Amino acid sequence: MFDFDQPHLRTNILTGEKVLVSPHRSARPWQGQVEAGQTETRPTYDSQCYLCPTNTRANGTQNPDYKNGFVFTNDFSALLPNPNAEGTFDNDLLQAETERGICKVIAFSPRHDLTLPEMEETDIAAIVDLWQEEFMMLKQTPWIHYIQIFENKGSIMGCSNPHPHGQIWAQQSIPVEIKKEGKQQLAHYQRTGRSLLQDYIAAEEKEQSRIIINNEHFLVVVPFWAIWPYETLVLSKRHCQHIGQFTDIEKLSLAHTLKELTTRYDNIFKTSFPYSAGMHQSPVNTEEMPEWHWHMHFYPPLLRSASVKKFMVGYEMLASPQRDITPEYAAKILQEQSTTHYKKS
Repeated sequence: MFDFDQPHLRTNILTGEKVLVSPHRSARPWQGQVEAGQTETRPTYDSQCYLCPTNTRANGTQNPDYKNGFVFTNDFSALLPNPNAEGTFDNDLLQAETERGICKVIAFSPRHDLTLPEMEETDIAAIVDLWQEEFMMLKQTPWIHYIQIFENKGSIMGCSNPHPHGQIWAQQSIPVEIKKEGKQQLAHYQRTGRSLLQDYIAAEEKEQSRIIINNEHFLVVVPFWAIWPYETLVLSKRHCQHIGQFTDIEKLSLAHTLKELTTRYDNIFKTSFPYSAGMHQSPVNTEEMPEWHWHMHFYPPLLRSASVKKFMVGYEMLASPQRDITPEYAAKILQEQSTTHYKKS
């Protein structure tokens, strides 16, 4: 029998890459960085926030007095739909090409003080509706080939505004991570005629040890190959390529799943748990890709407490990712958390 308590490598089936797992290191004494936990309380409305209703943003545009979600084109977009000039630069080893795209911001709620786990499930369902609507609308632009829906939560993740919000970046080229995942899914589909992630769902349901949420429409696991301490993967039970294919009941189920997962996160350390999260779905405006299977990644950095985070340094930056606590241990911690949100002091 394989000994998972010894140092070992695990393979990420979505990328083909490996992660070094070193369970014995979790027992070492910690004398590293310790920071005060975030105890900030925010008002329901902040007159200085560029996402709050009726406020004026940096470019002079006034927000409407919105009551649910609010979508607008990012005032400081990383991608532009019409660059001044398109072209390529090729000087032997020095190469570049113009990239264009559309970047949008979605304010999740008019209230400045809420996060997803603190919102009503019906309000989260409205966000899911917006994600689907925006995806289908952006998909109509022929030169867009990939649509990335994501959220950065918490200042530790580089979030520049605490108002609950997410982003959508739609671009002309297909990003590196999507190409890697597409290659792995295609190879499995060509070999078996089945979705890679449907087979992975069956494997996780057989083992049970890493499952956090299992309902009719979605499975949430700490993936076998997880890199971040409490990383999770949300998987659609139905084999579909993108959120545009979700039914009304699946959208409601996703809202329920996201509320439960993020609530469990907050309850681990009794803090507003930071993370980067985003959907991976099939490219658009290209050939059919039946191998693609919708899923959503959650990458939270906290490791030992609300004040101790994991850094990617040394070996991880120079060689390959490494983790100390096993995915099974992390799953056990998440499984033990209440689905009722802790009360802020």
